[in-house]
Amino acid sequence: MTPVYSFIILTYNEEQHLPRLLASIKELNAPVFVLDSGSDDNTINIAQKANAVILQNHFVNHPQQWDFALKNFDIKTPWIICLDADQVVTPELKEKLINFKDDEHRDIDGIYFNRKNFFKGRWIKHGGYYPFYLLKMIRYGVGYSDLNENMDHRFIIPGKTKVWKDGHILEENLKENNISFWIAKHNRYSDLLAHEEVERMQKMRTQTLKPSLFGSPDERTAWLKQLWWQLPRYIRPMFYFIYRMIFQLGILEGRIGMIFHFLQGFWFRLIVDVKIDEILKSQQKPARVNQTNNSPFKFVFTFLFLFLVFYYFNILFFGITSPGNHYYPFLAEHLNYINGLRIFLLQSSAVVLSWFGFSSVHNNTELLVAGKGAIVLVYSCLGLGLISFFSAFVIAYPKRLKQKMIFLIAGIIGIELLNIIRFVVLALFWDKKANRIIDHHTIFNIILYIIIMISLYYWVKQNDKAINKHA
Repeated sequence: MTPVYSFIILTYNEEQHLPRLLASIKELNAPVFVLDSGSDDNTINIAQKANAVILQNHFVNHPQQWDFALKNFDIKTPWIICLDADQVVTPELKEKLINFKDDEHRDIDGIYFNRKNFFKGRWIKHGGYYPFYLLKMIRYGVGYSDLNENMDHRFIIPGKTKVWKDGHILEENLKENNISFWIAKHNRYSDLLAHEEVERMQKMRTQTLKPSLFGSPDERTAWLKQLWWQLPRYIRPMFYFIYRMIFQLGILEGRIGMIFHFLQGFWFRLIVDVKIDEILKSQQKPARVNQTNNSPFKFVFTFLFLFLVFYYFNILFFGITSPGNHYYPFLAEHLNYINGLRIFLLQSSAVVLSWFGFSSVHNNTELLVAGKGAIVLVYSCLGLGLISFFSAFVIAYPKRLKQKMIFLIAGIIGIELLNIIRFVVLALFWDKKANRIIDHHTIFNIILYIIIMISLYYWVKQNDKAINKHA
C-alpha cells in the first residue's frame, strides 16, 4: 500500500530522543527523512538503522532549517508530517494517522495536532500551554516554512486547515532537566527574537499570516504578537507573567510548573527586552539615547522590591494588630489603618445600600442587610494586595513625582470604589450557599487586575508619547 504521508524530523545530538520518536511511529510504515545539523553523537547511526533518508545542513534557525528540508528531500507522498526529535506520537494520534485517507481530505491542506508540553517530567497543563495546537501535517508542495520568523517557527498553508483536538504529540526535552541547558538554549533564542523584533520595528520584517483573533491557531498567535509588540518593554513581561499565572491559572501548576512559567513567561521575555534595548542603543547616536530607559533593571527590581515590602508589611501589620501571640494594643487602637479601611468600606457600602432603599447595619466586621443576609469583610476583601501591586508599579516607574501622585491617589480611590460596588452587589445578589469553583475574591481580583493593567498600559504609553514628542 502506497503511504499517504512521510515524516521529516530535525535533529542535532538527539540520541536521547530519536529512538523514542521512531518507536512511536514505527507501526505507521511511513518514509522517514532526517535533516541533521551536524550531530557528533549516535544520532546518525540511529537514523540509519531506522532506514531513514538523511541529509545534513548547517543550522541557522528553525524556519531556515525547515525550508531546506522541504526543498531538498525527494518526497513522494501527498502529505508530510514535520516533527522535532523531542516529540512523540501518542497511540491516539497514531490511530488517527492509521485511518487517515487522502481522499477524505481533498479540501484540506494542513492539520493541527494538539501538543502536551513537559518540563522536568511535569505536564504543563495551565498558563496557556494546553490545549496548544501546532500545524504539523501539511500537504506537500502547498505548505512552506515562514522565513519571516526568526525563532518562533510555523508553516504557512494558503488553503484550508483543520484541528485535531483529540490525539496528541508529547513534547519533552530531557536535556532541559538540566536547568543550565535550558538557560543556555533560551539565551540563544533571546538573541534571535531580539534581532527579529528590532527588524520588525525598522519595517525590515512583516507578518506572513493575516492576524485574526478568531482565525486559525497560527492566525490568532499572529494577532496576539501584534498586541505584544505594542506593549511597553520591561512592562510586558510582568503583564504576561501575571496573565499566565492568574487568568490562565498557571498558579495551579505546582512548584515545577510555576518555575517554568516564571522562566519562560517572565525571565526569557525580560532578557529579550534587555537585548532589544542593547541593539537599539548600539544603532543610535549618543546624543539621541533615551535617558528614561537607561535603567530598565532598576525599574524592574525597584517594582519587585516595593511590591514585596508593601504586600508583606500589610500582612505583618494585620498580624500584630489582631489578638494573638504578637499583639500590639497601641498599634491596634491608635494606628490600625487596616481596621480603619474595613470600617470605611462597611460604612460606605451601607450608605450606598440606603440610597437603594435597603436597611443595613455593621459591627466593624460584618454587614447585615435586612431581608438579604450578611457578608463578612475579611482581610482578603480589602484589596490591599491589589493596591500594593499598583502602588509599587507607579512609584517605581520613571515619571515626575506630581504625575505619579495624581495617578496613584486616583488609582487607589478607584480600586476601593470598585470594592464598595462589589460589597453592595454581594450583599444583594450573591448566593452564599451555592457551591462554586471560583469564589468572588478570585473574580474580583481578575477583573481588577485587568483594569489595573489596562490603566497602567495607557499611563505608560502616554509617558512614552510625551518623551518622543519632546525628543
